[in-house]
Amino acid sequence: MSANEDQEMELEALRSIYEGDESFRELSPVSFQYRIGENGDPKAFLIEISWTESYPQTPPIISMNAFFNNNISSAVKQSILAKLQEAVAANLGTAMTYTLFEYAKDNKDQFMENHNPVNSTTTISNIISIETPNTAPSSKKKDKKEQLSKAQKRKLADKTDHKGELPRGWNWVDVVKVFKQNWL
Repeated sequence: MSANEDQEMELEALRSIYEGDESFRELSPVSFQYRIGENGDPKAFLIEISWTESYPQTPPIISMNAFFNNNISSAVKQSILAKLQEAVAANLGTAMTYTLFEYAKDNKDQFMENHNPVNSTTTISNIISIETPNTAPSSKKKDKKEQLSKAQKRKLADKTDHKGELPRGWNWVDVVKVFKQNWL
């Protein structure tokens, strides 16, 4: 079989295996991401695998440069990549994307045993709180307005018109009133 046929078969297999799996993401027909660990898990990480033109006869490109991995030290990333490269060498010539993702899932605890979350925001806030003089808190505190995420704002905008008002008939009570006025 040619490399393209092998890639097409593996692509179909990956799509069927990971259908509905929120951790898997197909970036392109030759590039895939998989989140190892649950959302909110401090030891979760993201692996990106990209196929070369002659994959699976040549090794795929494995990356951990995603923004999701910013809290992982470069030493831990290098360690994970080195272990994955060993698995690549053992599976060269065969479809290995699924194997690499499963290998990472099975060995997540071992990969992350030396992981200490890198959290730059806490260090910056600690520095700021140390350097600022202690002053009595002001008696007037402003109430913070609830912040909406982009998805929440989009959903709200989809429900309302350009003036921020709900469209006529958004609930059944309004529909019934209009029905009574027009038909009775």
